[in-house]
Amino acid sequence: MKEIARHIFDHALRESSVGEAFARNVSCERGVLRICEDLYDLNSYSRVFVISLGKAAHTMLTALHEQTGERFEGIVASPIAPEFQVRGFRYFQGGHPLPNADSIHAAEAMLKSLNTLNESCLAIFLISGGGSACAEKPIDDEISLEDLVATYRTLVNCGAPIREINAIRKHLSAIKGGRLAQAAYPAQQVSILISDVPDNTPDALASGPTMPDSSTVADCSSIALKYKLLGPEGAFPRSVVELFERRALEETPKSDDPAFIRARWWTVLSNAVMLNAAKTEAERQGFTVEVDNSCDDWDYARAADHLLARLRELRKANDRVCLLSGGELTVRVENGGVGGRNQQFALHCAEKIGGETICALSAGSDGIDGNSPAAGAIADGMTKVRARAEGLDLASHLKTFNAHPLFERLRDAITIGPTGNNLRDLRILLVT
Repeated sequence: MKEIARHIFDHALRESSVGEAFARNVSCERGVLRICEDLYDLNSYSRVFVISLGKAAHTMLTALHEQTGERFEGIVASPIAPEFQVRGFRYFQGGHPLPNADSIHAAEAMLKSLNTLNESCLAIFLISGGGSACAEKPIDDEISLEDLVATYRTLVNCGAPIREINAIRKHLSAIKGGRLAQAAYPAQQVSILISDVPDNTPDALASGPTMPDSSTVADCSSIALKYKLLGPEGAFPRSVVELFERRALEETPKSDDPAFIRARWWTVLSNAVMLNAAKTEAERQGFTVEVDNSCDDWDYARAADHLLARLRELRKANDRVCLLSGGELTVRVENGGVGGRNQQFALHCAEKIGGETICALSAGSDGIDGNSPAAGAIADGMTKVRARAEGLDLASHLKTFNAHPLFERLRDAITIGPTGNNLRDLRILLVT
């Protein structure tokens, strides 16, 4: 079953590639660029400037370049080093999940370039997950890079879902929450999105640099209080705490801002595409398939318990069952080791399914899980026994958030390297 689960995951990744998505949704003939239902006569603009941002920045730009040829200039910011560079573009290798110096340089270069555009220009934004950290500039110059990194680390580890993390990121940023769109105004704008966020919250993608922001300053204050980020034991640095205390956070642009009058947004890939590909392949393998995305943003343990209970219930009426689940889970890390939310989920499942004919795979479509080199891991009813035979204490690895060394030792870590894509996570649970 582990081989079948891995096959389904690999198939889903292949079927939801960036190249395939652009081939379906983007084309260029006789100087007219088609993006989904929109047409742009490139010869009618005095300048076309492209910004590609996130984990899929290189593959998105390559896919656009294959459709249009070398006719654009722009900026690329990604945490992944490029295999090659497109002529006319400046490249920055920003950090992830924490920003670095190149993140700051990338954001400054974007703002400087976009501020030169006028109403006769076209700005094309290629945006994918991971963009929050790999290009960033604090809204207040008093926030140093060191403070920015500390703020991001606190947000990533506090256990908050991505929408709450991004609400604060947006209001602390000079480029997030629609502020890149403000910088590009009055140019015409179009954003092509590869989404790693829930379908109903597209402005959370890369913290929504080109979209109206649905979160508010009041939301940020509530979130900060909820996770105790401002008190004596809160991990926010003093420069950030003072912004909250002085009520100095500025509201992000909303839907009535002039920056969005000539702006369009198109999602060409999302977690749903990957889930559909996985479902089709699992059915081809003879499984009765159900998709359950209800645990999106849940704590990893709660999600694992819920999905395992649902899988056992489905098994009562079917011989071979595949339960699929998309989206991302949360992990509140305290003095953690090496791992990530997917491996933590798989390890919790291993603790719960000993001796059963159940297999649980959880992995990220970007090829990266937390601070480990793996995308995720796979567990079955024998994982606990095999770990004990290797002298590994499963409960200890679970408690210390150190899942990767255990799965690596058992050869059950899923290591595929950065994929150049980012469509959130996929969980595949099988039972026979």
